[in-house]
Amino acid sequence: MAKFTWDHVHIRTPDPEATAQWFEKMLGAEVIRSMQQGAPRIDMKIGGANVFLAPVKTGDGVASPPQTPYQGLDHFGLSVTGIDAIAADLKAKGVKFTREPTTVRPGTRVCFIEGPQGVSIELLDRTV
Repeated sequence: MAKFTWDHVHIRTPDPEATAQWFEKMLGAEVIRSMQQGAPRIDMKIGGANVFLAPVKTGDGVASPPQTPYQGLDHFGLSVTGIDAIAADLKAKGVKFTREPTTVRPGTRVCFIEGPQGVSIELLDRTV
């Protein structure tokens, strides 16, 4: 069997700069600006993972974001330590929560937040 490793997550957005700023401010993403084929490109690193932002322009045939829940890719998860303090900080910054911090099983607390373009993000605090 071939070996597979994660490379990136790709987010399409009508405003890559605003999306990058949200992830930087709310989740501490490292924003990486470069040029690609003569046009500005914005990528991010979140928890060591690559997140690429692709610009969406009116009329380019890209569908609107779906409403959760839906079939297919549902969300991505980020590990954290001290979820309750982190949730309080994110709430103070105005982040929308779609699920408040809750214990889903002994040693695991989770919450869900909504990012730009309705991207669902799970925060997980595992103590065991």
